[in-house]
Amino acid sequence: MAAMAVGAEDAEKLQLLEGLTKDVDSVQERVLAEILARNAGTEYLRSRGGPTDRATFRAKVPVVSYDDLKPYIQRIANGDTSPVLSASPVTDFFTSSGTSAGEPKLIPNIEDEGRRRQLIVGLLTAVINSHFPGADKGKGLYFMFVKPETRTPGGLTAWPALTSVYKSEIFRPALEHHYTSPRAAVLCADAFQSMYAQMVCGLCRRHEVLRIGAVFAASLLRAIRFLQLNWEQLADDIEAGALIPRVIIDSSVREAVAGILRRPDPELARLVRQECCKGDWAGIVTRIWPNTRYLDVVVTGAMAQYVPALEHYGGGLPMVSTLYASSECFMGINLRPLCDPSEVSYTLMPNLAYFEFLPVDKEATGEADARQLVDLGRVEAGRVYEVVVTTYTGLNRYRVGDVLRVSGFHNAAPQFQFVRRQNVLLSVETDKTDEAELQRAVERAAELLRLHGASVAEYTSRACTERIPGHYVVYWELLTAGGAAEVDRETLDGCCLEMEEALNAVYRRSRAVDGSIGPLEIRVVRPGTFEELMDDAVSNGASINQYKAPRCVTLPAIIELLDSRVVSIHFSPTPPHWTPARRYD
Repeated sequence: MAAMAVGAEDAEKLQLLEGLTKDVDSVQERVLAEILARNAGTEYLRSRGGPTDRATFRAKVPVVSYDDLKPYIQRIANGDTSPVLSASPVTDFFTSSGTSAGEPKLIPNIEDEGRRRQLIVGLLTAVINSHFPGADKGKGLYFMFVKPETRTPGGLTAWPALTSVYKSEIFRPALEHHYTSPRAAVLCADAFQSMYAQMVCGLCRRHEVLRIGAVFAASLLRAIRFLQLNWEQLADDIEAGALIPRVIIDSSVREAVAGILRRPDPELARLVRQECCKGDWAGIVTRIWPNTRYLDVVVTGAMAQYVPALEHYGGGLPMVSTLYASSECFMGINLRPLCDPSEVSYTLMPNLAYFEFLPVDKEATGEADARQLVDLGRVEAGRVYEVVVTTYTGLNRYRVGDVLRVSGFHNAAPQFQFVRRQNVLLSVETDKTDEAELQRAVERAAELLRLHGASVAEYTSRACTERIPGHYVVYWELLTAGGAAEVDRETLDGCCLEMEEALNAVYRRSRAVDGSIGPLEIRVVRPGTFEELMDDAVSNGASINQYKAPRCVTLPAIIELLDSRVVSIHFSPTPPHWTPARRYD
């Protein structure tokens, strides 16, 4: 790992990192032994022979999915305080953005898991400081948002992992010293007020900003889009040195922002107007925040589609994907933060959990065979695997659903490139829609066509990121009965909404509450279009006997063909219905 000179504290952390990656297998064996010793008395492990060593663990404990563990998790959520999965008491649940039966998963959390997360954040900070000396001395303009928390029937809090971090007392000092946004702005539940307050504070402290970020690339682009839509009002408030009441209603947010927006600043207001009124927004980030060293965003997986837009707005700033984590556990660090976004690899830290890997190319039916699993220290370069974790929180041989490719090694530690989520077809941000769910949504919407003597003959889809926020585009080829009238626009617009109503709760929340996904779009193509798609595939070597219409398309040539055959375009007229779940049963 090439690095520049660092301070003593960071040097110590980098030395620890080197040690952890040199003898991966022994570290992993120790971690598994700790987990088994700690949780030996749990109901789950006792019912599976109470394994105390790696060989017995492999022989006795099955590979599982969330649905396999759901009955145990539900008992804990309902108030069972016995050691069901973990010997340590479950303190709260993280609501995963992955979905099970259309609802967020509940991932158990325990008190000392925060210590392991703090450790990896410390290692990551040392890596970043070694590549961007002094970047930790200024401020970070990070767009951070909380989502509603709920209570399980047993009284435990259920919330997204990041919401738990932002609301924690541990994070408060870091927020006050290292970021431009006041805590009240981050914790404001109203997305517009929170975004406005964070943006105005970031503008007022623009010369202190050395790094700009959000969790996902899509979130940062949404912030830039917000600036495009609201720069005039922002400039007016900066010039006046105060927020107008109709913009920020929350008194705690107004008070917090007033501490930063202390006095009129006509010079800054003039700069905002000067830069934002231009038609060309290329390089807007560096034009307004000139000292920014890098963009801190996830640009792997579904977020890779946003890289060109970030390059346009970022003015050549490097995009740094720092961390690989999930609601289940933190996993790895990008040791080459300056690499091209397409080359991002994460080195899994062997002290965070026990990792196993299911070869994807050997899995034909979706059933996991524990005999196929290989350990972290025994994966092969170039091979593709699904990651399986055993955590201190009581998840044993749990399929996270991420598919990874081994891209190389740092010392003895494998480095992985994120390939995709298992079975995910469409994703714009945290949403995940698989093929079966898309099929159900199309079938539900197609019911509206029956009164018009029409049906959906074929369909495909794609995630469209040409505008912010991104949205789903679904291409329909319609079949009409002889003599039937053409389907009217109102009905087809209604079909868009019906599809959205059939999609999962994460998608519907993103549409109805967060605004992080735009209205679903149906593009009706002329008859014969999907036959042309097949002809094109066959001409490029596909077997006509085995050809199936793709349910998601990404190749520019195919998208161009589809778009050239569009006869009408329709959007969902209103957001879909969404209400926060109050019970998990």
